[in-house]
This record gives sequence, structure tokens and C-alpha cells, in this order.
Amino acid sequence: MVRKLKFHEQKLLKQVDFLNWEVTDHNLHELRVLRRYRLQRREDYTHYNQLSRAVRELARRLRDLPENDPFRVRSSAALLDKLYALGLVPTRGSLELCDFVTASSFCRRRLPTVLLKLRMAQHLQE
Repeated sequence: MVRKLKFHEQKLLKQVDFLNWEVTDHNLHELRVLRRYRLQRREDYTHYNQLSRAVRELARRLRDLPENDPFRVRSSAALLDKLYALGLVPTRGSLELCDFVTASSFCRRRLPTVLLKLRMAQHLQE
């Protein structure tokens, strides 16, 4: 026997769609990155995620252009030089390196993380 739902419980159930339930597994990864790089605000992570998505989208569009197109050659070189200067890719290789740009790549370039890597600080908290 199931009890009758209270008014506020009925209102809450109207908002939930059990047939098209959306699972958010990205939250675990997001929390892990926030904790690892000690990001204070979640908005920073979402901003880095949007930037990395834009980089990957731009690289995909450049890859779709013909191989010998002068605009593609110029733009890909400029993009790879910019990403290399920012420290997001290890070399100025090819556009396939842009697929590995993630929000964590941007987090690794933050000042506390760089200071920790250069052994100028013992902990990320310092």
C-alpha cells in the first residue's frame, strides 16, 4: 500500500521526467579537476571547458578544409603557435594535437600549478 503524496511532493514530481532521465556523469570529473587544481570557482572550470571546446571545434573546421588551401596553412600555423606559446600543446606539430586540449590543460597553466611544478612552492595551497 502506497501512501498518498503530499501537495509539495506532487509539485516536485511534476517537474521530474522519469522517462527521459538525464545522467550527469561529467560532474564527477569536474569535481575531481576542481579539487586537484584547487579552483575556487566552478565558473572558471566551465570557462576553461568552453575555451577548450572552441579550440577543438576550430581545429576540426580547419581540418575539413583542403590540404593545399593557403588559408588553412596560415590559420593552422597561427593556431598551433598560439597554443604552443600558451603552453597548451607540447610541440607545434599538427592539428591532431588540438584534440588533446582540455580544461585541465588550462588549469595546468595557472600560476599556483606552475609554481608547484617549478618547485617554488611545496603545496598548491601555498
